[in-house]
Amino acid sequence: MDGVTVWRIAPDGVGTVAETDATAPADWSAEGALTWVHVDCARPGARDWLDAVPLDPLVKRALLAPETRPRCTTHGDGVLINLRGVNLNPGDEVEDMVSLRMWVTAGVVVTVQLRRLMAVRDVMDGVARGQGPDGAAELVARLALRLADRAEPVIAGLNEKLDTLEDQVIEGLSVLDRRGLADIRRVAILLRRHMAPQRDALSTFGIEDMPWIRPHDRARLREATERMTRLAEELDAIRDRAQVVHDQIMDARAELMNRQMLILSVVAAIFLPLGLLTGLLGINVGGMPGAEDPRAFWIVSGGLVLIGLALVLWFRHAGLLGRR
Repeated sequence: MDGVTVWRIAPDGVGTVAETDATAPADWSAEGALTWVHVDCARPGARDWLDAVPLDPLVKRALLAPETRPRCTTHGDGVLINLRGVNLNPGDEVEDMVSLRMWVTAGVVVTVQLRRLMAVRDVMDGVARGQGPDGAAELVARLALRLADRAEPVIAGLNEKLDTLEDQVIEGLSVLDRRGLADIRRVAILLRRHMAPQRDALSTFGIEDMPWIRPHDRARLREATERMTRLAEELDAIRDRAQVVHDQIMDARAELMNRQMLILSVVAAIFLPLGLLTGLLGINVGGMPGAEDPRAFWIVSGGLVLIGLALVLWFRHAGLLGRR
């Protein structure tokens, strides 16, 4: 059926695609092989096929839930795991992470995706090349590692954009991409929102007391957990660096505004006494000195210029205009 893929993976890692006619979980398992049932609910008919499968109702509700968060929950002889991967589908936002729901038992792994997830395709390509996992827990670890591989370039891109903004702040450029900075902070916060619980989900799965989780499976799961931990820490660092850059931008804007206000205040202080003198000499009453002298205008103008120069020198000496 379109949208449902059943892989039979032999212990040597060689995988073959099986028929999807079997709708009972007991019919999925094969002696000595791992069965991986992947359901892409974005394809027509895939959800109906999964609805018809006689799985445990709780498992089915978890696999088809409209909204999920990364978690790991044991149920009977299996484990329910929800993970998230960055959205690399064309036209979508990377921070709109795609969920991967899994029901994991000793010999059967059921994975469900509501949208295309490239990490799943990466693992399937490995199975097709004869490099498949040798157990259910190994398959979960590989999926988690591929999710981390796909997320790393996105986080590296955020770091590069933030480096550019930090260089602009250091160089004191007047035009800074504040909208770009806000986008970086938003993406980092949204990605970390799922990376941190995903780390906890993998850590929980790695310590579950299931007999089919072998020691080397736990080692791979620890590796996947450490990768998720590192990604979450990088997102924390990006968020903190973005906050520092934002504070530096605001400090630079405040300093620029204070400098401009200082200049305006000094100019106002220079022209205040000059305006007082010109206003006093411009009153229309009798007895004004020099009213009949043709040289009075030039004498007053020269006096105002001298007063203005004296005020400029005084403010400059006080350090309010340029350097002392």
